[in-house]
Amino acid sequence: MASLVGRIVSRGLPFKVNGLALTFASQHVRPKTSESAEHVHVEKRPTVFKHDAVKRSHLTDFGKYVAECLPKYVQRIQLTAGDELEVCVAPEGIIPTLAFMKDHHNAQFASLADLTAVDVPSREYRFEIVYNLLSLRYNSRIRIKTYTDELTPIESCFEIYKAADWYEREVWDMFGVFFANHPDLRRILTDYGFEGHPFRKDFPLSGYVEVRYDDEKKRVVVEPLELAQEFRRFELSSPWEQFPNFRNAPGIEEVDTSGSAGAKEPEKK
Repeated sequence: MASLVGRIVSRGLPFKVNGLALTFASQHVRPKTSESAEHVHVEKRPTVFKHDAVKRSHLTDFGKYVAECLPKYVQRIQLTAGDELEVCVAPEGIIPTLAFMKDHHNAQFASLADLTAVDVPSREYRFEIVYNLLSLRYNSRIRIKTYTDELTPIESCFEIYKAADWYEREVWDMFGVFFANHPDLRRILTDYGFEGHPFRKDFPLSGYVEVRYDDEKKRVVVEPLELAQEFRRFELSSPWEQFPNFRNAPGIEEVDTSGSAGAKEPEKK
């Protein structure tokens, strides 16, 4: 039946449905030609991030709001090139700031997505501790930063974010940043008896031992670790030689919070 109706429609023949004479005219669909395809604009440039002025305005307003709520601890509010908000706080204010970000109604950053560190040996406070927070309620992210040196501990945020348990152990293992009042601060990635912290920029690549399981001896063996180079070389410009446009990317934009009396930032040498 369906095939019969199809032939009737295609040929434009009359037929009756419930006593009514109907005629379907054949419709010819004009195929797309190459001429019409030429008018379609194809973007050939690489995908480049475009700033959202409305989003940056909202982030700026929220950053100022945080600085007004925590004037004792917030030292700087800044926007990065990717429209990401960063809040730089004093080390003694990391716990109040994280508690504010998690429990405040206008924030609700209830998830600690990541916790890491950055080592800059030339600074007086060489370690920069970075907390990446996620708010499922507002579908937003924020970055909290603080600083410390090799000897000064940072207060653990385990009581606020349970996910910090392993994150802080990783930072302690890799960078040597001590977290006070952590329930189980011990190494998590390196071998037993490992000396030093591998992610420090001044950590040598030779002169240490490695622990591995030997299939032939059927036991764990300890062997000297020898690599071809003594120290790592950091050539930050070479990976981006084929992308020169990235060199001109906008840098960090500091948000003016002069209206709120924030904490004074220590001088970084």
